[in-house]
Amino acid sequence: MRNYYIIRQQAKNPGTVELYIYGTIEGDWYDWHTGEVIESETSAEHIRKQLQAYGDLRRVEIHINSLGGSVREANAIANMLRRLDAETVAYIDAFACSAASAIACACKQVIMPRNTVLMIHNPWMEAVGNAGELRKVADDLDVLGEAFRTIYLDKAGDKLDEKQLIKMLDAETYLTAEQAYEYGLCDEIETFDAVMQEPSGDDRQAAAKMKIDLGKICAMVRGEAKPEPQEPPETKPEQTDETKPEPEKSPETTEKSEQKAAERAEALILKFFN
Repeated sequence: MRNYYIIRQQAKNPGTVELYIYGTIEGDWYDWHTGEVIESETSAEHIRKQLQAYGDLRRVEIHINSLGGSVREANAIANMLRRLDAETVAYIDAFACSAASAIACACKQVIMPRNTVLMIHNPWMEAVGNAGELRKVADDLDVLGEAFRTIYLDKAGDKLDEKQLIKMLDAETYLTAEQAYEYGLCDEIETFDAVMQEPSGDDRQAAAKMKIDLGKICAMVRGEAKPEPQEPPETKPEQTDETKPEPEKSPETTEKSEQKAAERAEALILKFFN
């Protein structure tokens, strides 16, 4: 079954691999129509072979947008990442829920933008059978849950104790980036700064009408230059009615163009400083 899955090596950093898990985490499945075993792209075995193909790795970046899936596969992937002799970084691009949250927390570093979510809960499964068999399934799930909790506790350190974690798992808890950071399940909250671009020719022409150096403004906003001290305006002797020159009469089109230039320059300043 095909998932939204990509693995690629960064061109500028040969020792770095980007792994995108944008789908359900599941193992291989059997096609009853063809009798063929289909390898899942998000199975532990598939990911193992893909990582192994890149040889010695210095850094593995895992981008996650998944609602979860198989506990068995996620647990194997988590332990595989823990054993890697490389820096492992999980980027939660939207959701890291259920089993996917365990894969994220198995990485040495977890990075979440503010608009992303991490969800944790107890493992569950479908079951059929008599009363005794169903009671055994419940006991087995308790064992699975206890084993799975170690991933979160190892990641959280002293920020989260097991008693509190059990309550959160029982309640099926959704965590924002800030909450995950508070509990030690996230190491960094990612922010996105707007890229400051150099002004275009039209921008410079409009700024010139207002005697504004947009290049210096951009440099100051980026922290590359400091504002220059302003000199006091030059004082001129007051002109009498006899000496005051008559104002030049400009055509209406010139007035409109200057007004538009002033409005454009004012908008540019607001854009750079807001």
